Amino acid sequence: MKSIGKALSLLFILLVTMAAIVGCSSKNKGDEIRVAEVTRSIFYAPQYVAISEGFFEEEGINLELTTAWGGDKTMTSLLSGGADIALVGAETSIYVHAQEANDPAINFAQLTQTDGTFLVSREKVEDFSWDQLKGSTFLGQRKGGMPQMVGEHVLKLHGINPHNDLNLLQHIDFGNIPSAFASGTGDYVQLFEPQATLFENEGIGHIVASFGEESGEVPYTVFMAKESYLKKNKDLVERFTKALYKGQQWVETSSVEQIAQSIKPFFDDTPIEVIEQVVDRYKSQGSYATEPLLKESAWNNLQDIMDQAGELPKRIDYSILVNTEIAESVIRQ
Repeated sequence: MKSIGKALSLLFILLVTMAAIVGCSSKNKGDEIRVAEVTRSIFYAPQYVAISEGFFEEEGINLELTTAWGGDKTMTSLLSGGADIALVGAETSIYVHAQEANDPAINFAQLTQTDGTFLVSREKVEDFSWDQLKGSTFLGQRKGGMPQMVGEHVLKLHGINPHNDLNLLQHIDFGNIPSAFASGTGDYVQLFEPQATLFENEGIGHIVASFGEESGEVPYTVFMAKESYLKKNKDLVERFTKALYKGQQWVETSSVEQIAQSIKPFFDDTPIEVIEQVVDRYKSQGSYATEPLLKESAWNNLQDIMDQAGELPKRIDYSILVNTEIAESVIRQ
């Protein structure tokens, strides 16, 4: 009898242990968030800081980050259920809504608040003026994407018709634009970092202007999720946004050197001094949003830019595709 009792006791302990393991597994599974980012960029520093400084862990979130390498691929991942949250340009939510999606993508947290590209000249220019671009060969970005739409918006602000006053090249894939310029294509090119800084350091080109400074505040890169996901996972998304907000505040109050060290693991192939240069450039021009709330004025500016580029399917009211409740709740805490 004693042996039977001992066996039952061991069985009970085993069952309790297994239940605890299953319980923990369920909890961990429920706290997982799959994020698909449109590209890997120092432009997204607050996100990487939130990961490296443990802010998502503090909120009980196991974050799985993948890089989709393109807006279309990022949205396909989100809409097909391959990702829970997408980090991509806010314009993509408008394109999806225009297709009358049953479960639209809703913007709930902003990461960057300016354009992240720079105008790079092949030749060194002492006193740059925008009218110097007239008649030049300009290596632009993909038609319909935010970089190109902002680029055209800025050119028009300076009295330049990009399709009449320039030899505008848009046939080169996003990933091949830097190498095309390095091999001799174009007099000017619109580049993201760190390519712009690397080219300047290597003497391949020279940064002469910032599209971010010229275009004003715009929800350039945001976190969005399907409407159904936000409804089912309100607490989880709020904790995600809280972790992001911690990262944004950390970037705001920390030195360039501290930020560069924090995000270095995400950019193994980029020298730390280049990361510092890029962080300093983005931080000094206010590219990093300091809070997750996407403002209505920025949303309207986005649609104005899209409309001017002939890419706005129709105007969408701020309240339809932007969830402010989550960000506002996190900021109040």
